[in-house]
Amino acid sequence: MPYKEPKIEKVFYNIGEVARMMGVNTSQIRYWENNFAELTPKKNKKGNRLFTKEDIEQVKIIYHLVKERGLTISGAKKKLKENRDDTINNFEIVTRLETIKQLLIDIRDNMEEERD
Repeated sequence: MPYKEPKIEKVFYNIGEVARMMGVNTSQIRYWENNFAELTPKKNKKGNRLFTKEDIEQVKIIYHLVKERGLTISGAKKKLKENRDDTINNFEIVTRLETIKQLLIDIRDNMEEERD
């Protein structure tokens, strides 16, 4: 059995990496950090933000509420405060459904290629 290189995942991501993941600019991430108590990345001695996977999940939830569902900042804050568990569950369901949809599209595309 050939040696498999272990997949090493980062512990911390900088704000630029998080912004690229989400397709927003860094000022958007800082704005959300200032407005959502749930988003609290650590800072190093230089003051650079260090995002964990949990922080990135918070950013994804905020992105979902504000960008995809079209809520205002205050609406998103209210939703997270009043219905946090339901909001997170709904976000996870939407994410899983999007993954399944993409898998089905890939299967369809592969079947069409094989027919051609």
